[in-house]
Amino acid sequence: MGGLVKPRVRLGEERLAQRYGVSRTPVREALARLATDGLIERRDNGFYVTTPNLAELKDLYELRVTLELRGIARAIEDPATWHDLTIIDAELARWRAFRADPPPADPRFVVHDEQFHVTLSAASGNPALTDALIAVNQKIRRVRMYDFLTAERISETIDEHLEILQAIRDGELERAYDALFAHVGGSLSVVLSRAERALTQLALHSGLS
Repeated sequence: MGGLVKPRVRLGEERLAQRYGVSRTPVREALARLATDGLIERRDNGFYVTTPNLAELKDLYELRVTLELRGIARAIEDPATWHDLTIIDAELARWRAFRADPPPADPRFVVHDEQFHVTLSAASGNPALTDALIAVNQKIRRVRMYDFLTAERISETIDEHLEILQAIRDGELERAYDALFAHVGGSLSVVLSRAERALTQLALHSGLS
């Protein structure tokens, strides 16, 4: 996930087994799991890191937006549906800690970002939505990680997460919905712009070796 393996490098079972000191069986199983998750793809002569194209990203980002917003929309539509505030409070504490001591720019910050969105979905009480979101995240992670290359972007993300969480905690679901819509890139032009920028960064990064 850290971009250490370039898209053009073949992931050979024997070489990986030797590198990690294990037999080829667990390596084969791991590669199959990564392929299922969409992180690598099988070609004629082996496995390679998946490099998504812009059309695929567009579809996946649209699905992500739909899944995330639905978690709040269902609570707006049905007063009997509510977020688990114990989960929300714990997530608030986590992001307040980030605000007090912001981490440096690092593509791996995407892991914390994903955890926020998955936790927010889980708190809405629909496991199917959460499972679908996790599946989408796995497919777009390699590109999304390049959205966290500056301290400014990480700071913006922390502020936006706190705004969403606080709105839910205050029971202001319409405000939370609008804040989440803006955060995940409700405007398709914004989504595509981020995806294009991320793909450019990925291409540049892959070419450095």
